[in-house]
Amino acid sequence: MTQYRHVPAQVDLPALEHEVLDLWQANKTFSRSLEQSQGRPDWVFYEGPPTANGMPGAHHIEARVFKDVFPRFKTMRGYHVSRKAGWDCHGLPVELAVEKELGFSGKRDIEAYGIAEFNARCRASVTRHTDAFAELTTRMGYWVDLDHAYRTMDPEYVESVWWSLKEIFGKGLLGQDHRVAPWCPRCETGLSDHELAQGYETVVDPSVYVRMPLVSGPLAGEASLLVWTTTPWTLVSNTAVAAHPGVTYAVATDGTERLLVAEPLLEAALGEGWRATGQTFTGAEMERWAYRRPFDLVDFGGAEAHYVVNAEYVTTEDGTGLVHQSPAFGEDDLLTCRAYGLPVVNPVRADGTFEEGLPLVGGQFFKKADEALVADLADRGLLFRHVAYEHSYPHCWRCHTPLLYYAQPAWYIRTTLVKDALLRENERTTWYPESVKRGRYGDWLDNNVDWALSRNRYWGTPLPIWRCEDGHLTCVGSLAELSRLTGADQSGLDPHRPFIDEVVFACPEAGCDHTARRVPEVIDAWYDSGAMPFAQWGYPYRNREVFERTYPAQYICEAIDQTRGWFYTLMAIGTLVFDRSSYETVVCLGHILAEDGRKMSKHLGNILEPIPLMERHGADAVRWFMAAGGSPWAARRVGHGTIQEVVRKTLLTYWNTVAFQALYARTCGWAPTPA
Repeated sequence: MTQYRHVPAQVDLPALEHEVLDLWQANKTFSRSLEQSQGRPDWVFYEGPPTANGMPGAHHIEARVFKDVFPRFKTMRGYHVSRKAGWDCHGLPVELAVEKELGFSGKRDIEAYGIAEFNARCRASVTRHTDAFAELTTRMGYWVDLDHAYRTMDPEYVESVWWSLKEIFGKGLLGQDHRVAPWCPRCETGLSDHELAQGYETVVDPSVYVRMPLVSGPLAGEASLLVWTTTPWTLVSNTAVAAHPGVTYAVATDGTERLLVAEPLLEAALGEGWRATGQTFTGAEMERWAYRRPFDLVDFGGAEAHYVVNAEYVTTEDGTGLVHQSPAFGEDDLLTCRAYGLPVVNPVRADGTFEEGLPLVGGQFFKKADEALVADLADRGLLFRHVAYEHSYPHCWRCHTPLLYYAQPAWYIRTTLVKDALLRENERTTWYPESVKRGRYGDWLDNNVDWALSRNRYWGTPLPIWRCEDGHLTCVGSLAELSRLTGADQSGLDPHRPFIDEVVFACPEAGCDHTARRVPEVIDAWYDSGAMPFAQWGYPYRNREVFERTYPAQYICEAIDQTRGWFYTLMAIGTLVFDRSSYETVVCLGHILAEDGRKMSKHLGNILEPIPLMERHGADAVRWFMAAGGSPWAARRVGHGTIQEVVRKTLLTYWNTVAFQALYARTCGWAPTPA
């Protein structure tokens, strides 16, 4: 009966929750639940690591609700569910935050400051807000082991990542290549395609149709190729024009000039007042017709260039059916021009500006240069049409700088060679919602490209490859292996830059007498995250039995945008290293929006801080809304009004029922029979 004496008619939900949290802490309830379930069958859950160099937001509550509900349920169903927290410590998010604190504007400032000092600041910053995340985790009642959390920057974690890269290297799936890949001129590093997918923004760019007068072939001096592009800045390094060999191209006239375009696009490209002359040529017939390039701003060194090439990827869906080729800034362009032995000319520096001294555009940022280039084309009579073109353009997902596709040597994991295995693992996976399996995620796998792994940055897991002057490569899988190669104890070495850069050894290749030095790159921080199933345990050098017992996970959960982030890297690395995906079931959550349906942002002033939100309405109200306020994978609007509805309709209804029971229990002197 005593348990009913203190049930008030009105309740302060946040205050009551604090009493419960204090009770859990005093009795070590979470740890005791783990102790009591020891020896039961394992049900494995992986916690995706947040980066703690920023404050948690309301969306972190949503993910934690679904990460908490199922492990609790499975524990009650008789399973042992260990829940190890983790922190994502490396990568551009951390570097950019530290750059901002120091007032830096790019890599030159970092190197002048010193890589060791800069990385020390990065190391300190990644734990700056762990207390805030821990407070959020505790306040909302999410049970996860924060006392033994893994950190991707710890030497044991880095060694495990190195081991996995050596496994991939040994399978012939990791190597360097010179390709065109997404490049951030602000951060001066490449990005992978899964990073690229997270940074598209709607912009308005100039769409230009440009005349390129023919100077050889049957139409020399009589007609011009009409080429369409939305990147006028790449015309500076135009090398060729691609035509599809099987497409018919027609000559059209307005009575004063003649232009050559794909026959199916004649009307769409030229508009009214133009008519076909009856002259047609296939793309194959046009091969090697020379034309006058649109700009003479860069030197091609006398190399033969500026003629029509054939390429199967050219379509007649839009534009003119004639595609301008600038091999330094397009993967298709590079492959096509390589096949013809054409030069690769790149007048744009790594910071996105044109080389100083170039007429018209020297020193200008590549996007800014469009304005002067379009005006110059118009002045010289080469501009046929110029219209504003609104489209989705890739931006750096962290600094929001427009990206460019840039020819650079980089290290790639050849995920295209394990595409069938990835598709197989996806078929074995249960997705919620099911549509993601063959939709958003399945499409991503169907169009898989090799993983651009290397980053030309500082704070990250160093790529563990040493190379000698003769090009012999040695991939190192641990500090112990590095000790054997150097003949010195490296067990206490900080495996980050610049300390790892100073470690050299005699090339182990038979007959080679050169010194091997580490290549300068670090790796994509998403690889760190995707390696957590084994790296959190330091496998294979530590906790081998624990890992083998807990791989793969039965359950993971994050927001829908992780389909091309953590969900992909988990599956890719697991398949590459173990020929088995890291997880069996995944729940993709929808995004959290402001109450008016707009995205939450500091700029709009509609951010809801998680702790004040829970202190105002109660964590149970917020949790209930996240768990039951609609389909988990649908976008949901959250605000004080919606949370208060949960309190009024659900929690207070429940509380009034308990209060009613308590009132009559006290009146009748009734108490439940002890179990």
